[in-house]
Order: sequence, then C-alpha cells, then structure tokens
Amino acid sequence: MSELNDKKILIGISGGIAAYKVPELVRALIKQGAQVRVCMTQAACEFITPLTLQALTGNPVHTNLLDLEAEAAMGHIELARWAELIFIAPATADLMARLAHGHANDLLSTVCLASEASIHLAPAMNRVMWANPATQHNAKQLQQLGYTLHGPASGEQACGEVGEGRMLEALQLADIIASLIAKKSVNNKALAGKKILITAGPTREAIDPVRYISNRSSGKMGYAIATAAQQMGADVTLVSGPVALDSPADVKRTFVESAKEMHAKTLSQAQHADIFIAVAAVSDYSPAKVADQKIKKSEDSMSLQLDYNPDILFDVSHAFPELFTVGFAAETEQLKKHAQEKLQRKKLDMIVANPVGENKGFEQDTNQLEIYWKDGHRQLPEKDKTTLAVDLMKIIEQRYNQQRPLHESDDE
Repeated sequence: MSELNDKKILIGISGGIAAYKVPELVRALIKQGAQVRVCMTQAACEFITPLTLQALTGNPVHTNLLDLEAEAAMGHIELARWAELIFIAPATADLMARLAHGHANDLLSTVCLASEASIHLAPAMNRVMWANPATQHNAKQLQQLGYTLHGPASGEQACGEVGEGRMLEALQLADIIASLIAKKSVNNKALAGKKILITAGPTREAIDPVRYISNRSSGKMGYAIATAAQQMGADVTLVSGPVALDSPADVKRTFVESAKEMHAKTLSQAQHADIFIAVAAVSDYSPAKVADQKIKKSEDSMSLQLDYNPDILFDVSHAFPELFTVGFAAETEQLKKHAQEKLQRKKLDMIVANPVGENKGFEQDTNQLEIYWKDGHRQLPEKDKTTLAVDLMKIIEQRYNQQRPLHESDDE
C-alpha cells in the first residue's frame, strides 16, 4: 500500500503556462491512492479548465472565494482544515508576492492563511522574473514564514528563453509529495545515532579516454534509501557512482567512478558504520587494459579482455562480521534462488531482490522487492521508490534491533 493511500492533498494552481503539467501530477497522486482536491486562481482558469481537474479528481474544483453557496458553510475554512498537505504548482511570481505579504484576496491565498497544513510551492516563471531581487526577497520571506519551495529548475521556457525558472516535471513533484508524506510516517528517532553506509548507482569501467562499460542503474533506489535512513535519524554516508541526481539533504555523499574506486572508498568507510546497505549496481568485470588514447575503428569487430572486479559486498561482510550487512540482487530470472544463494555465499544479514528488465527496476520510478534473511521473508509490492525505501528501512531497522545482541551493545 502506498504512503499516499487516503492522504488528503490540496493542489493549488496559479496562472502560469506550467499549469498544463498539473493534470499529470494529479493523475500520479490519485494512482497512488491519494484523495486530491484542486483550488485554482482565476488566472489559472485561463490556462487550464476546472472541468479537466474535476474529471480527474472526481471532486468539484474550488475557484471562487465569493461563492455564496460554498461560503455559507465557510467553504474556505472547510477546505483549509481538510488538507493534510497543500502543494501549489505552478506558483507564479504574483502568487508568491501575495503569500509573502499575507494577502487573502482570492480563495487560494485565503486557504493558505487559514490552514495549519504544511504548504509547498513549485515556482514557475520567466528566468528574469525569478532572478528579480523582489522575487528573490519574496522567496526568502516565504521560507521564513514556513513555506517550502521546490525548484525551479533550469531549462527551456515557454517564452523561448533558457534559464532558471522552469517548473519541475509532474512526476518529480509527485515523488516529492510522496516523500513528504512518507517523512511524516517515519519514526525520526528509530535510527538516531546509527551510522549507515550506502552505495548507489552504477560504476563505469574505462575502455579508453572516451568509452566505458556500465549498466542501466539510475541510482534512484539507493538515493531514496539514503533519504529514508536520514529521516529516521541516522548519520548517512552515501558512496555514489555517476548519476544525475541531487545529493539527499543532510547526507554525506562521495562520488566514485569505477568498481575499484567504490571498493576502496566503501572499505575505508565500513569500519565506522553500524549498517551497510549495498544498493549500487557494481560492474562485475573491467577491461584488463585501458587504452591511453581513443581506440580508432580499424576492424569489423573488436575484442576486449575483461578481468573480474573485487566483490565489494563479499569483502565488506567478511572483513567486518559485526557489521549488519544488506545486499541487493537485481535478477532477470529465478529471483528467489539467486537471492538466497547470494545471502548465504556472502554471509549477509539480509538480501533485497528485485526483478529487472522489460521496464522493471533500472531507470524506473517504481520498483518491487523480495526481502530474505535467515528463516524469514517479506514482500513489498510495486510502488514508487520513495515510498518503497521508507518501507524497506523500517524492515531493516526492525531486523537490526532484533539481531542487536549479536552485535555491539550500548554498554560497549
């Protein structure tokens, strides 16, 4: 079950062209089980019709503060109390200015003033408007008032210019909302004081200065786990291969490229850890010889001699037998068989297996997990990786505490 199941989320829409992305956001939230209502400014209705959002949510769309029928029952107060989380996308420069100064001259701004829910904004505007000192002042003022801003991103804008001011994509916003809801459900003290080491992403094994061998790992699962562990109070160190992801908040991240670099960095950090979670998709082999210059095409075929890379998970579990060690197994077939063999062969406390291939696992926003330990098994059905990471960390925390007598005690 998704962390968003039956959660009450109010989506606010102000008048910007990025409003066209909101139906996809709403669909993603509803697909994960959320209850969604929509509140639109009058300007927003010029970019996307309320009827579209009503059809998607199955609920009336709220647009008018002076709706006599709704306000007879104090509609804006009811809406403000109903919401567990308010997320405004897009948040225009005008709306940000009004919220920063406590205005309540339309329904959306009034609801924000009347609600005790956390309020989040996804700014979207022309790059010059975003960079304007007045907008930057308002952004800082909003943060001081307790609002949270997500973005904007940098990229091509509707006006034809390129720069910072573009609203984050709909699925990115859905992941953010899932993470915010999941964070509320996490026991922030469950792993307080524990040091957790996590590897994530792929490795790259150089062939020459231009080419390399790698795999399809995006790092999303490992980064989501790092975030969930940090939210549970852990001191998290993330050893990451090359990925296009921002570092999770309050997580110490170190970038590496090759399997040998990840091996060295992980072993040096493992001696300080209480829990090690090996999520990275590490290359099993690397070229025996790396060319100094780019290899020119001269034949119809080319052969590479590959040498076996050091086994990070095996070496850590054997070098540090007191360390609670969790491995990952990405398999295209015989998931249970291969995972349980890996659990025993590498002397792990837990193995997390997931199917890959055919739009599963790698490069996806969702995943499904089979978790095995000695005499135990849990299944986590397919869901977004943010929510899945929270569920997995809860299981890891429970198993760690159950096995704690086998490891160090608080008196040592």
